[in-house]
Amino acid sequence: MTQHGTVARILDTAEQLFAEKGFAETSLRSITSRAGVNLAAVNYHFGSKKALIQAVFERFLTPFCAALDAAIDRRLADTGAEQLSLEDLLALVARTAIELNARDPARGVVFMRLIGLAYNESQGHLRRYLASRYGNTFARLQRLVRQAAPGVPPAEMFWRAHFALGSVIFTLSGLAPLMAIAEADFGRRQAFDDVVQRLLPFVSAGLRQGANA
Repeated sequence: MTQHGTVARILDTAEQLFAEKGFAETSLRSITSRAGVNLAAVNYHFGSKKALIQAVFERFLTPFCAALDAAIDRRLADTGAEQLSLEDLLALVARTAIELNARDPARGVVFMRLIGLAYNESQGHLRRYLASRYGNTFARLQRLVRQAAPGVPPAEMFWRAHFALGSVIFTLSGLAPLMAIAEADFGRRQAFDDVVQRLLPFVSAGLRQGANA
């Protein structure tokens, strides 16, 4: 196996096990066992479990943030405006995430689970790493959201943004069982894109409620 193949196998296995069991309950030995590599390979390529966790997120977020920044730039240039509507902004975020995982939508679901774990488990190193690595994109997104929902105080927007994120994480990380329940109850199978399109107006309304037009 090439070095590139070894790294990819370790990352593939780590993201699956982290999503299934959480960060604390997933040992490096369980990762190496399932990946079919030795512990020395993990230590050589990543150095520590913390670095491996960060690398798992980096593999998702580096292409996502680059694509999202480019999409926002294009949209602003096309409209000639200095800000975007909330619906426009949320649609860009959703479309970017969907397109990056178009070949394997299940990876997007896995990432939603990992985001939820990053909040639920004590992973201060991860939040610091993400802020330092992707802080510019996150700050830009927050600024555009505030511009699109003027009149919502910053402290209130903090909670609304996390309520919205919680809705997205809950829905997308448990999408397979939710889709199965919906199909059993209503006799119709929903596509992933359809679920996202149902979710966006809900999130948008929650963020904007009470904001100045």
